[in-house]
Amino acid sequence: MVRYTLKRLIAGIITVWFIATATFIAMHQVPGDPLMNDKAVSPEIRRNLERHYGLDKPVTTQYFIFLRNMLPPNPDFGYSFTQQNRQVNDIIRDHFPVSAMLGILAILFATTGGVLWGALTAIYRNRLPDIIIMFLVILGISVPSFVFAALGQLLLVKINNAVGYSLIPVAGWGTFQHMLMPSMVLGLGTMALLTRLMRSSMLDVINEDYIKTARAKGLSPVRIFFSHQLRNAILPVITVLGPQIAAITTGGFVVELVFGIPGLGRYFVQAVQQLDYTVIMGTTVFYGAFLVLMVIIVDILYGFIDPRVRLQ
Repeated sequence: MVRYTLKRLIAGIITVWFIATATFIAMHQVPGDPLMNDKAVSPEIRRNLERHYGLDKPVTTQYFIFLRNMLPPNPDFGYSFTQQNRQVNDIIRDHFPVSAMLGILAILFATTGGVLWGALTAIYRNRLPDIIIMFLVILGISVPSFVFAALGQLLLVKINNAVGYSLIPVAGWGTFQHMLMPSMVLGLGTMALLTRLMRSSMLDVINEDYIKTARAKGLSPVRIFFSHQLRNAILPVITVLGPQIAAITTGGFVVELVFGIPGLGRYFVQAVQQLDYTVIMGTTVFYGAFLVLMVIIVDILYGFIDPRVRLQ
């Protein structure tokens, strides 16, 4: 197990290095001038800005400085180009917890719904509940999140008008009511994916010999479902859960923007619009490292759950 874990850690480090390198190269190929921001300044001021942000050095030197500053235990992504005297580390530290809280609620909603609906469609295969749920699953996968976000806000407006007061806020952040609709919208796509995966896995498990043996022994359908079917069918769901957790926790850019949530995704979108290179590179590397970490954790947990993974 130690060798298996070390292999995953080494692969994760290489992946983070590749993400950082690709991001650095991409940022230096993007047209535009992040320092000037369409403002006319004197050559002396420009030289001072380049010296302050380290842009006066050769590109290769900037790259190695960027890699060195990334190293733990105290990574430093530098200062923002557009937010005066504010470090990228501070932006991540202040706003990632908001995105994480939204992501945790979304993944709880998606996992509960995905396992429940997936198992239900497998039990009622090719019958009305299966047809209705799979139709909704296709919608959940096909429709972009910003469409669901707009429809969700419209629904909240209708509900609030019907009851005569703001039962659930349409936008903003601060209370649990503010989190309900954004977390549901953010988790819909993942819930649809997990539902399809759970359905396929359940259908495979239902026809296994040990299920037939359990029925022949006279075990109750409830015990067979929870002890044998659900327990074995959920393993593929656990496999994809790590990347999905990271994707939801860090990937709610559009949802945060639509609902006015002060999460990290919102600042990433603003950084792209303003060509804030340091914020883009810092948040991209942070997101990538977080995703890799979640994949490694799931791989290790899966190795404990299924010993065949370690042997392979």
